[in-house]
Amino acid sequence: MVPLVRRAMVEDERLLNDSDFMQGFSVAQILPGVLAINTACFVGRKIRGLPGALVCVAGAALPSFCIMLAVASLFGEFRHVRLVQGFMRGAAPAVAALIAAAVLEMGWRGLDTHGEIVMAFLLAGTVIVFSLHPLWAVVGGVAWGLLRHR
Repeated sequence: MVPLVRRAMVEDERLLNDSDFMQGFSVAQILPGVLAINTACFVGRKIRGLPGALVCVAGAALPSFCIMLAVASLFGEFRHVRLVQGFMRGAAPAVAALIAAAVLEMGWRGLDTHGEIVMAFLLAGTVIVFSLHPLWAVVGGVAWGLLRHR
């Protein structure tokens, strides 16, 4: 959802510039809760204040909630159907691909210099190789940014 929100707010409607959106997205990532909801809250507040935040959160949460409620109520009855099992097996790689595409699209927009690109790869490598909790990568990135831009 986040790349779609960015495209709509920054490119299509021009309600935010890319820098404002990326700053809000960065804050939304470190706050507890669902990333898309946090991002919607930021965008709504930036555009129309508290009423905008409430409307954007409702708009981001309610459709997904209603669809999941309907699917969950039907899944129990049909989970043994071969077509449903095939759908679920095929959906997993599709979801992984969508997440990877969002990471690539959004990630490169936030990396302005070669140093930031190198730091992103170093932090990702540290998380993968040493099984480091991602929170420590965020703390490391924040520390690096504060030291670099003081």
